[in-house]
Amino acid sequence: MTSIGGAGTSGMVDWNLAVATATRLVRPGPEVSRDEARAVVAELRRHAKASEEHVRAYTRMVPEGHEPPDTPVLVVDRAGWIKANVAGFRELLTPLLGKMQERRSAVPGSAVLGAVGGKVTGVELGMLLSFLASRILGQYETFAPATRDLPAGANGAGRLLLVAPNIVHVERELEVSPHDFRLWVCLHEETHRTQFTAVPWLRDHLQGEIQTFLAATDVDPGTFVERLREAAQTLAGGRPEGEEGEPAPSLVELVQSPEQREILGRLTAVMSLLEGHADYVMDGVGPQVVPSVAEIREKFQARRARGASRLDLALRKLLGLDAKLRQYRDGERFVRAVVDQVGMDGFNRVWTSPNTLPTKSEIAAPADWIARVHRKADS
Repeated sequence: MTSIGGAGTSGMVDWNLAVATATRLVRPGPEVSRDEARAVVAELRRHAKASEEHVRAYTRMVPEGHEPPDTPVLVVDRAGWIKANVAGFRELLTPLLGKMQERRSAVPGSAVLGAVGGKVTGVELGMLLSFLASRILGQYETFAPATRDLPAGANGAGRLLLVAPNIVHVERELEVSPHDFRLWVCLHEETHRTQFTAVPWLRDHLQGEIQTFLAATDVDPGTFVERLREAAQTLAGGRPEGEEGEPAPSLVELVQSPEQREILGRLTAVMSLLEGHADYVMDGVGPQVVPSVAEIREKFQARRARGASRLDLALRKLLGLDAKLRQYRDGERFVRAVVDQVGMDGFNRVWTSPNTLPTKSEIAAPADWIARVHRKADS
């Protein structure tokens, strides 16, 4: 097993145990022969390369003659996705977990409790990742430390992951053209890659917001671990609601203090923009290169809205994934409304600086963003 970024057993989370647990528990992928698997991987790589040109031409985010930094495209299985995300989580959460570790170190016997607690939390995190690993089709990892098995872009740039077994599973479930569906997924993920490679300040801006949010977190370590335990118990069939039958708060809601609400609002707006823009682009490019895009979108939207079991819905709430689904919808409406009013080049002013990003209220009222950014700039 590959060690994740050094000493995997240090601190409040045993990261290596999280990888081992998730890899052991994750559901097996769809049955494919070795030749079929090779063909899927090869086609996804071809589609990822083709999507790069399609997205650049449609979005006009990359000026002619300019070549943004290259980032790797990796076709992975579910275990590969788990390893990559544990490395990313560790990168982002180290300041928060270090802060919790300092608080707990003042408790008598904390060294023994910390060693045991780190393993327990590693197992619980692994259980959550095993759930997510069978659901993610693709992902642009913005904060992706390179590991021995998983390269990343230079100077901390990201990497694009395409999770082959999940893509095959969904295309079979929806009964759509595999060729078209794979290209459609690649268009969405390539849009995310273009967002971060064509807008040099975006990664550092997001990282700064996230680290400020985490630095302001003041949560008892036991409470944080208990929230992970509730999520893990949900996976095992335990009751996900609180004592009064209300849904348990999500992990994001748990670590939110009054000082963090403003930051969280800005992060929500940015993520809505990024997700909505990717949905808009994949559907905008689609008719040119994906013959069955209308069928795919209709079936995929129905699948999103339908969700799965009560267990699935409970975990989406606990992990904040229900908010992510709203981001796709709200962000796409924002992008569509702005492009309809001021065109693609007018929309692209959104990438000028952090000051031209939409606020959370502007995501819901695109005319307010147009008034602020366009009329002020043009006056």
